[in-house]
Amino acid sequence: MNVTGNTLRPLIAYVRVSTDRQGKSGLGLDAQRSAIQAFATANGFEIVREYQEIETAKGADALDRRPQLAAALSQARKLKCAVVVSKLDRLSRDVAFIAGLMAQRVPFIVTELGPDADPFMLHIYAALAEKERAMISHRTKVALAAKKAQGVQLGNRTNLADASVKGAASNKVGADAFARNVLPVIEAIQRQGITALEGIAAELNARNVQTARGGAWAAMQVSRILKRAA
Repeated sequence: MNVTGNTLRPLIAYVRVSTDRQGKSGLGLDAQRSAIQAFATANGFEIVREYQEIETAKGADALDRRPQLAAALSQARKLKCAVVVSKLDRLSRDVAFIAGLMAQRVPFIVTELGPDADPFMLHIYAALAEKERAMISHRTKVALAAKKAQGVQLGNRTNLADASVKGAASNKVGADAFARNVLPVIEAIQRQGITALEGIAAELNARNVQTARGGAWAAMQVSRILKRAA
């Protein structure tokens, strides 16, 4: 309740950074939380729960690799409220991804766009961001092609072994980040009294939380998450 006695409307907050380094440093998270809280205070909302994610928004399976966003959607459905983010790019700059979120039939609020931005507006802003990203990519390719035409050697063909090692390390970082993201969901399930690996897997599937590869959960995969998190 606020000071005038009016009931505050609930909101689910979602904050995200796109790299593990940013997640460990907290870079950007505090600014997102501040923007969300300021918006809630100014517009008569109450943040009843926050979900935090460390994951990229790129790729066709971006939503599958963001279990905290899936959990936020599930909680918002239960409470019949909206999910709030500070900026649209905390969801994605990809139009198809935004369209997929709109199909979840959970309202989204973007603080920088105000409380009245409807799904059509969100699609428009995402389309503009996607176009800007495509233009930047095109300019980069043109610049690299010009350098190559001038005889500048691009890349390093002598460090394939080093690149392979770095690739494996990157995969491990991604797996660790996914484990940290999905662990709070598993812990919430355990607090409900479901402790068997098979039961946890079934509950994850029921909540539409997918594995890192976009599949269904089994007991072995739950065990690996718990071991990795430990």
